[in-house]
Amino acid sequence: MTIDLAAYAQDVGVKYFMVSYTDLFGAQRAKLVPAQAIAGMQADGAGFAGFASWLDLTPADSDMLAVPDASAVIQLPWKPEVAWVPANPVMEDAALAQAPRNVLIRQIAAAAEMGLSVKTGIEAEFFLLTPDGARISDPHDTAEKPCYDQQAVMRRYDAISEIGDYMLQLGWGLYQADHEDANGQFEMNWDFDDALVTADRHSFFKFMVKSIAEKHGLRATFMPKPVEGLTGNGAHVHVSVWDAEGRENRFNGGPHDLGLSDTGLHFLGGIMQHATAMAALTNPTVNSYKRINAPRTVSGATWAPNTVTWAGNNRTHMVRVPGPGRFELRLPDGAANPYLLQAVIIAAGLSGIASQADPGKRLDIDMYAEGHTVTDAPKLPLNLLDALRAFDGDTALKTALGPEFSAAFLKLKHAEWTSFVSHFSRWEREHTLDI
Repeated sequence: MTIDLAAYAQDVGVKYFMVSYTDLFGAQRAKLVPAQAIAGMQADGAGFAGFASWLDLTPADSDMLAVPDASAVIQLPWKPEVAWVPANPVMEDAALAQAPRNVLIRQIAAAAEMGLSVKTGIEAEFFLLTPDGARISDPHDTAEKPCYDQQAVMRRYDAISEIGDYMLQLGWGLYQADHEDANGQFEMNWDFDDALVTADRHSFFKFMVKSIAEKHGLRATFMPKPVEGLTGNGAHVHVSVWDAEGRENRFNGGPHDLGLSDTGLHFLGGIMQHATAMAALTNPTVNSYKRINAPRTVSGATWAPNTVTWAGNNRTHMVRVPGPGRFELRLPDGAANPYLLQAVIIAAGLSGIASQADPGKRLDIDMYAEGHTVTDAPKLPLNLLDALRAFDGDTALKTALGPEFSAAFLKLKHAEWTSFVSHFSRWEREHTLDI
């Protein structure tokens, strides 16, 4: 159903729309558009200089127009006179191929051509820090094992419950919020849905959490490893594939003991086959590799993988199959671009279905205690450069995601890596000044 945004504004009392797109680095970019002007923007898009954000464009390129997807509009619960609406970037009358939401839409279309739709749920973890980001905001949150700490979650009740109230108001089906495994860390879970809906909600969730944290004098971060020695921020994804109408779960059934059908196993096979290359998108920052390759944390476990393995209901593996009809991908972290995260999962999984990929042997061991005994499974990349090289070498995955996107992503991410290695750190001075 097409929504007339101008009429919507009158009906619900919206004065301004945030016409928003997400760039290749996951940064959200927006223009504040008065309700009186939204009709023109809905028809033609809001104009942006694409080079001014993280897209592979130049100052000489023509205007990039962000065309609102009115079906996904969200009125800000904490400021109801404003509505956020995700947009699809267009340039010279064609969808901008490298824009992340467009990349995801293409993958959804590829699934539809196979008579399939993908549904996902996100477990989004974040820290609440002091406004300068220097330390955990709650000085009493010091337990060695703080996961599910009821005193700690209640000390942050005002912020967490306000976010939760808004999620319920929006109809997302929030079903739990908890203090996570690191001091100062929290997680909130809501119902799974179609991949594009989940991506839009994931994007809005990050915006909402940061906004409400600021309102309470805090700073929220989804950075993969913001505090040395503590568990990092994951963004675990629960995945299932359905028929085109979204009525029949195609992962259900079959002779396999974990309740995954042949389709489910082949989709999982695609994930396993492309995992090292996927890491460039699921773990897209320098800091990401301090989470998935971390030493033991204060709590006793990193809760993050470093090897491409899968198991049943066992959280020490990259993929966990907790029950029939779905699996959980535990590789992604909080820095993952919400749209590219969904897109790369679909691309890898569809590749697996098409090739009838075998996920390999299921390992029912504790990877944290016995992982050293596994010698025939690929290791995840040790750093961002290794991940980019793996992605660049995976021609099938690059082609599936689109050559324009893949080239742009690799170009900008290699530049980011070069910037990182050009930085002179305090560690270098402390360890090599006297050599």
